[in-house]
Amino acid sequence: MNSYTDDFSILNFQRDLVDWYKMNQRDLPWRADQDPYKVWVSEIMLQQTRVDTVIPYFNRFLSLFPTLEALAEADEEKVLKAWEGLGYYSRVRNLQTAVKEVAEQYGGRVPDTPEEISKLKGVGPYTAGAILSIAYGVPEPAVDGNVMRVLSRILLIEEDIGKAKSRTLFEKAVRELISKEDPSSFNQALMELGALICTPKSPACLTCPVHEHCRAFEQGRQRELPVKEKKTKVRHVDIAALILWREDGKYLIHKRPKEGLLANLWEFPNVPVKKRGQSEIEDLKVFLEAEWGISAEIGDHISNLDHVFSHLKWDIQLFEGRCIYEIGDKDDLKWVTFEEMEAYPFPVSHQKIIKLAKEVAVL
Repeated sequence: MNSYTDDFSILNFQRDLVDWYKMNQRDLPWRADQDPYKVWVSEIMLQQTRVDTVIPYFNRFLSLFPTLEALAEADEEKVLKAWEGLGYYSRVRNLQTAVKEVAEQYGGRVPDTPEEISKLKGVGPYTAGAILSIAYGVPEPAVDGNVMRVLSRILLIEEDIGKAKSRTLFEKAVRELISKEDPSSFNQALMELGALICTPKSPACLTCPVHEHCRAFEQGRQRELPVKEKKTKVRHVDIAALILWREDGKYLIHKRPKEGLLANLWEFPNVPVKKRGQSEIEDLKVFLEAEWGISAEIGDHISNLDHVFSHLKWDIQLFEGRCIYEIGDKDDLKWVTFEEMEAYPFPVSHQKIIKLAKEVAVL
């Protein structure tokens, strides 16, 4: 089978791409040095999240956990709090688990071979390639959707980038293209090109440093690529949530299970609704009594919120209520003031509820 890089001027492409990167790279905090721990943290944060959003989180995270050992030894709730708002919380739980493994089994030094680093929790082929190439100068591919989009156009690859088998094809192409002298700059240059020039909807082809090498540009097909089938439909779930207060000025919050969606984060009481617009109050009362032995007087509907995950959308009807009878704190159930809430990590949807709760506070 022919390679996509046949009849492709690899050395000239490397030179044009890397030269452009060295002249135009953004000043990003994780590029200050090539510390593998910092590269690792940044790459995990950048999954599913924009660079501008990540920068303040990265700086704060590194101020709290400046070394691999500091993160390994940190309390999980403190780590989740530092990640609060970034979403996809399994990323940081896996990161901390893997960091502990590095501290215990590798003497605190991030592994520098594909075989070892790929064994760590949450380190897939892309993250492994990014750390190895950027921090250690190992010529490994770091292929994500960004890189697949760029190479789909440059090499005119018409395979669906949403299919798992396509990644292998793109990794093979990067292995053939990557600079052996400076794999760190090469991989970062591909990422930078995708972020600044070869964007999803409006690629700036005329200012692209490698447009002379781009087969899609030559044929005027750059907007047709990459090929990607549409995502499956997002599932909707109707939820009733409750701001439940007590006479002493405290509010009820609950810790989610340690497995599954938003694991170990805190939230206000909530329950899936049987009949939207009809059964919310009754559903909440039954849930409180059955789950926690709490009786409540539930009042007004306050607001509607929604929150979209990659596969799921929550439509939240928010109510407020007063506790009539309760049995006290449990490990996963706390009565807290607004000030005390600040120590607990909440998902974005429930951070919004905190803001609304402060606006309607009756105490």
